[in-house]
Amino acid sequence: MKRTFSSAAKTLVKKIQARQIFDSRGNPTVEVDLVTDLGLFRAALPSGASTGVHEALELRDKDKANYHGKSVFKAIKNVALIAPEVIKSQLCVTQQCQIDEIMVNLDGTENKSKLGANAILGVSLAVAKAGAATKKVSLFKHLADLAGNKDIILPVPAFNVINGGSHAGNKLAMQEFMILPTGAKSFTEAMKMGSEVYHHLKNVIKAQFGLDATAVGDEGGFAPNIQNNEDALNLIIEAIKKAGYEGKIDIGMDIAASEFYKDGQYDLDFKNPKSDKSKWISGEKLLEMYKGFIKKFPVVSIEDPFDQDDWTSWSAITSSTDIQIVGDDLTVTNPKRIQTAVEKKACNCLLLKVNQIGSVTESIKAHLLAKSNGWGTMVSHRSGETEDTFIADLVVGLSTGQIKTGAPCRSERLAKYNQILRIEEELGTKAKYAGRNFKFPHK
Repeated sequence: MKRTFSSAAKTLVKKIQARQIFDSRGNPTVEVDLVTDLGLFRAALPSGASTGVHEALELRDKDKANYHGKSVFKAIKNVALIAPEVIKSQLCVTQQCQIDEIMVNLDGTENKSKLGANAILGVSLAVAKAGAATKKVSLFKHLADLAGNKDIILPVPAFNVINGGSHAGNKLAMQEFMILPTGAKSFTEAMKMGSEVYHHLKNVIKAQFGLDATAVGDEGGFAPNIQNNEDALNLIIEAIKKAGYEGKIDIGMDIAASEFYKDGQYDLDFKNPKSDKSKWISGEKLLEMYKGFIKKFPVVSIEDPFDQDDWTSWSAITSSTDIQIVGDDLTVTNPKRIQTAVEKKACNCLLLKVNQIGSVTESIKAHLLAKSNGWGTMVSHRSGETEDTFIADLVVGLSTGQIKTGAPCRSERLAKYNQILRIEEELGTKAKYAGRNFKFPHK
């Protein structure tokens, strides 16, 4: 006989197990299966390349003889330590905060270095999925409940169309050049704009640099062998014009400047082991370069413009420009770092990566802390991704108004965008798109 469950039924965790799978870069990562009476709920974990030193620890085995030291069998063993504690708590899977608290306390370290953020987060994500099923609602609605959000808004996608930095094998220092279809009327139209511009960009690059320049980087963006960052912006502007979307698409950049910060200066030729030290530039000079970009191009968002501990330069750009300045390596989704950035007026937007902090509850708290201080929040993937679509539901549940999850290319990136299309369909006439209000969608 088939059992039925009322929305008030208490659903308990019966089993948790983990395995090693592979991410989009072909590196090992953690996948967690959580079983309740309602079935099996699965979460797969992403992994970053340009990771901030202040992030929660992603536990890897560091056995160089296997998987280049990147296997995650220790983290998987730690899931086996977490499982009995969660099961014996007899907590319902809707009690996300209490379950996350059990795991954080079990770890007991500031950066989750005992159990690993990848062990804790895998269980946390699976619990959230099970919680939604228990309430018989979509995951985004469950996450909205957890965050106390009543006004559902679909995000502006920030498509990473040109890759540089640690995500590509070209000479480009700055890591991501993104297009934001702020002038779209719906998420569906934003996807159309992003897809069309992306394909025009491919043809523009092919015409200028040849067919081999249209190979893609880790996040699906093109990686032409250019070194001048302004050249990348010019290519994007040409593609936007060819697509007929001038005035409807803005540009975002992720500099990942910590990657090329050396001895108090910035080396825009950092991929060259013989780079000329006399050409390294100061934070002040780099700020002037950014101001030039903002003046010349429709740049509305710059992420990690300076090193993660170069607080003076961060405060300088935030006070002297009116665009969105996003903290990623600076804030690493960590409440303590966010608080410091608030006090120093170092940025005005949080980049939210669930695996930087290591649990669903802490991710929601980080967003709410940022929001309460007048910041925006951009939900983000990692460069090493899986087909898991959790962040698509998270960005809608929190209604932050903006998400970056790569180019409109590569299935592990499209999985997230496609999930938002499904959510838009589910919302029907109630679907609202953030558009030009992407920074503060609730205003």
